[in-house]
Amino acid sequence: MNLSGVPCIDTHAHLSLLASRGLDPHALLREGFLKNLNSVIDVSLESGDLAGRIKEFSRYPAVRFASGLWPHANAIAERNRLVPLLEVEINSAPKGLVRALGEFGLDRRHNGEGADLGGEAELMDMQLALAEKLKLPVIIHSREAFAETLAILQKYPSVTGVIHCFSYTEHEAKKFLDRGYFISFAGNLSYKNALPVREACRMIPDDRILFETDCPYLAPVPYRGKAAHPLMVEETITLGAEIRAVSPQELAGQLRVNTGALFGTGF
Repeated sequence: MNLSGVPCIDTHAHLSLLASRGLDPHALLREGFLKNLNSVIDVSLESGDLAGRIKEFSRYPAVRFASGLWPHANAIAERNRLVPLLEVEINSAPKGLVRALGEFGLDRRHNGEGADLGGEAELMDMQLALAEKLKLPVIIHSREAFAETLAILQKYPSVTGVIHCFSYTEHEAKKFLDRGYFISFAGNLSYKNALPVREACRMIPDDRILFETDCPYLAPVPYRGKAAHPLMVEETITLGAEIRAVSPQELAGQLRVNTGALFGTGF
């Protein structure tokens, strides 16, 4: 990939999943950090993997971590056991490495008819309560569940975070912004059917916008259909700059400020 030199931060990557897609995460990180990739937040979908991810990726000073329980059926069913385990894992991690709790939330596209929707909501509620206790920001997954997501977030006014891989419209974005949340855009921003997402990207305040890859998912055009990786975040940042009528360099500088404001120093 021919990088232009715009300094980039990938605020949401699943580094441990890259190998399953035939990619070497270490080779990609070494290449990226030698070029214009400034930092990456490695995000989990389940409990029990934080220590292993830290062991594998904390060798890179520019990698930080988040840990949470995505609403898989097993996580929903075992929430009363897994959320306390998640707390132990986070508290056992070296100080300063874990910067957020997530990703977690609601997915009404995958968890449709027959799913334990009450349990899914309770799993989200429990993790917000844990974030409040640990004083960590959250990374929220919300798909086809806007009203339900917002209702649960409103129960925790002291908790802030980011709505990752935003897939709603300008209307929903304003409601999340009103709750104090950041909005993050992934490669789906570049898809043909993503006009409402691009319109939302245009109106997000400068100090509330973030970008990510969600790798290995959602590779941006022109890589759609391939596994995404952290170096691809520049494609999405460049598109975001075009949508917002600013230079990629200007947007990248703002993104570094925003990442630090939400996740702490060191980005």
